[in-house]
Amino acid sequence: MRSSWFNKLHLFFGPKPPLNWLLLCLVSVLVVIVLLGSSSSSVYDSLNASVSPAIYTNYRRLKEQAVSDYLELRNLGANHVKDFDLCGKERESYVPCYNVSANLLADFKDGEEFDRHCEVSQDRQHCLVRPPKDYKIPLTWPIGRDVIWSGNVKLSKDQFLSSGSMTKRLMLLEENQISFHSDDGMIIDDVKDYSNQIAEMIGLGSDTEFLKAGVRTVLDIGCGFGSFGAHLLSLKLMPVCMASYESTGSQVQVALERGLPAIIGNFISRQLPFPSLSYDMVHCALCGIIWDDKDGIFLIEVDRVLKPGGYFVLTSPRSRKEGSSTGSKQGSMSTPFEEFTQKICWNFLAQQEDTFIWQKTADAHCYISSKQNTMPLCQKEDVQSYYQPHVHCISGTTSKRWIPIQDRSSGSLGSAELEDRGVDPEDFFEDLEFWRSALRNYWSLLSPLIFSDHPKRPGDEDPLPPYNMIRNVMDLNAHYGGLSAAFVEASKSVWVMNVVPLGACNTLPVILDRGFLGVLHDWCKPFPTYPRTYDMLHAKGLLSHLASEGCSMINLLFEMDRILRPEGWIIISDKVGLIEKARALATQLRWEARVIDLQNGSDQRLLLCQKPFVCHPVVIVCVALANIAKISSCRKFSEAKIELGLTPRILNYSNYNISDAK
Repeated sequence: MRSSWFNKLHLFFGPKPPLNWLLLCLVSVLVVIVLLGSSSSSVYDSLNASVSPAIYTNYRRLKEQAVSDYLELRNLGANHVKDFDLCGKERESYVPCYNVSANLLADFKDGEEFDRHCEVSQDRQHCLVRPPKDYKIPLTWPIGRDVIWSGNVKLSKDQFLSSGSMTKRLMLLEENQISFHSDDGMIIDDVKDYSNQIAEMIGLGSDTEFLKAGVRTVLDIGCGFGSFGAHLLSLKLMPVCMASYESTGSQVQVALERGLPAIIGNFISRQLPFPSLSYDMVHCALCGIIWDDKDGIFLIEVDRVLKPGGYFVLTSPRSRKEGSSTGSKQGSMSTPFEEFTQKICWNFLAQQEDTFIWQKTADAHCYISSKQNTMPLCQKEDVQSYYQPHVHCISGTTSKRWIPIQDRSSGSLGSAELEDRGVDPEDFFEDLEFWRSALRNYWSLLSPLIFSDHPKRPGDEDPLPPYNMIRNVMDLNAHYGGLSAAFVEASKSVWVMNVVPLGACNTLPVILDRGFLGVLHDWCKPFPTYPRTYDMLHAKGLLSHLASEGCSMINLLFEMDRILRPEGWIIISDKVGLIEKARALATQLRWEARVIDLQNGSDQRLLLCQKPFVCHPVVIVCVALANIAKISSCRKFSEAKIELGLTPRILNYSNYNISDAK
């Protein structure tokens, strides 16, 4: 007599069970055997009680170290520590502190709802921001400066085809790439012609003479997608793109994906995070700002960040006065605009078609002696200009840094100039020598592990990698900018975003006067950039600073993970106790981490980490079944359309070999 459960199966399947059901049962049994019977394999080790995502390690040497570290931690009982989960798909391009809905509920209006309000958007979740499904490692320079993967940015074809911006029109969308050049070179020539036009308007022969004229740093407002900045970078200038936050089609995100300097920022209601007298040129081409609005407060902010003798370049059709002749200095702008520029002691230089250029006065006494001036001088200089409200006064006139850009020495700062800025020359030059040595040590650590032929694993016979694998570095505690200077001296094609933490000694004016990029930032809050925008993060002494400020280390490490691209590098230098704590957190973040003793008798240690690709746990099943079916990759397995009641998928690793998961 048949049992009751057998009768039920018989009724369900019929007298002859379908072949596909039998195959499914067989495959399920094999999966259970693989998962439960291979306790020593890497597949089983990657499963824990929380079913955390698997990590595909990227380089053999760190992989071996990671295995050793894992066994060590497991012996210490660390295997009970829970890894952090992945964020949802909606946070792939997440930028904290920019929440329009929350800002509106907090009664921000008149454009302020689009501004940065960290006090409103306190929605920090301890989860890892995942890359988009089609994310690929950026191409190395110089190719990567002109071609990016379209799946890496939140930008649709319609968004840039409908754009009216000059630099946006320079984009060509290919099959899975966005290209910023054409085969006939016309696009590059257009940008070069525009750059030469600006140079001629300020009295130069060509744009190759910008450096001789004192123009080293350029703030490019509303930069499109960075084509003008890319050209300036090729001229050895240091441009930085600044544009408002955009949930899709972001100018800043695309510029950074190209490896170009960029930061989120706007003129809506607060000062930019730069001190007075920061930039040699401010450029706006169709940037969408009504400059003479709000009693000229936006022009006052431009005047604040411009160095003496610096230039304001404006390209905008709406600025042209009817009947004005090309190249004429008369009838340059509408009357209110022209009158206001005179009040702030700007000299109108030239107009050609829709482009206008003014020069800030090099004479600080102009603001006092001018009969037309009604702008008061600021009584107190705010050296920590960190998102402070706009002020209706002229800044920087009493500063010892008031040096016309044309009179500035082309070399590094001398002892007298350093003393004028309150810097001990001996400390400054010792810092520079330290970073020369430190950079050589960093590169010797990273060189065997950085290479361009991804996903090829390096071997002992492999040559040293090209230096252009790392395009940009964020120095989270830059001090005098010594790391940036060491990169320049070593002739490495890397630019550094120097960050001076709020509450630390404000050395940002020194960094900017050296011709480097820099910004003030409070590391208790998120940084204004998009995810996956930096190749390397460096922090020396920042953990100690955070501890003194009472800020959370775990929040900092989550923020570092957000802004670092997959396979990017992290170097943290600090006291041994803080380093060990950071290392424990790094393992929860799935970073490959190792602590290096500097062997100098101090309590300082180096934490070297790499952020890996992270896949969903379902990929483990894919790997196991692919091994059974002898299929070479998870992608091919998925394409085989083997139905298991779920859809196997890989995040960001379409060519990952199964043999690499063993």
